[in-house]
Amino acid sequence: MLTPLPQSFFARPADIVARALLGTVLIRKIGSRTRRCRIVETEAYMGTSDRACHAHKGLTARTRTLFGPPGHAYVYLCYGIHQMLNVVAQESGHGHAVLLRAAEALDGWAANLSGPGNLAKGLQITPRDNGRDLTTPSLYFVEGTQPLRVSVTARIGINYARDWKDSPLRFLVEESTAVSGGSRRRPAPPCSAPPIKSCATAGVFTPPPPRPSSAAESISESR
Repeated sequence: MLTPLPQSFFARPADIVARALLGTVLIRKIGSRTRRCRIVETEAYMGTSDRACHAHKGLTARTRTLFGPPGHAYVYLCYGIHQMLNVVAQESGHGHAVLLRAAEALDGWAANLSGPGNLAKGLQITPRDNGRDLTTPSLYFVEGTQPLRVSVTARIGINYARDWKDSPLRFLVEESTAVSGGSRRRPAPPCSAPPIKSCATAGVFTPPPPRPSSAAESISESR
């Protein structure tokens, strides 16, 4: 077994981890088979202040893993169809995550891993993987090939996120043909989002009192 990236790698703000994951190799062991893929596209979700992040609504049964220790899988169902594989980032209690959006299949593996739904499907990710330690033999990251060029854009499909929708938190490998979406080269518009603080100084999350949710925010729960 190759040496997995340690938990300390993930114990940083999600935007830092999302950029650092580009070029790493994700290894999935299923029975006697081993699948490997190179990560080429990620999105960062920055905790409770980020309206596109599930943590924005606070600690719930669904988001308990998201507020847990870094380096664990956060898996949820999107629109009742696709599993989404995320990596918990930052220290426990902050609610940061990195969505894995696309990867290149390696070792002659003929799989379409372009888009988060295809990636999770190809790796046979299921709800049972929610909370899985990503430093253990069944699913883990190792060092890979550094990208030649990296682009940063706004995230995809989060128009409901108000002042966070244009935040430059999507990271992609320029030279990869596996990058998802028709906007793969679209730069982020001028960002009107609040400055992104490092959670090293922002403090650990304390659940806020219940508040009414708008129809737009309800959409985010289905992603």
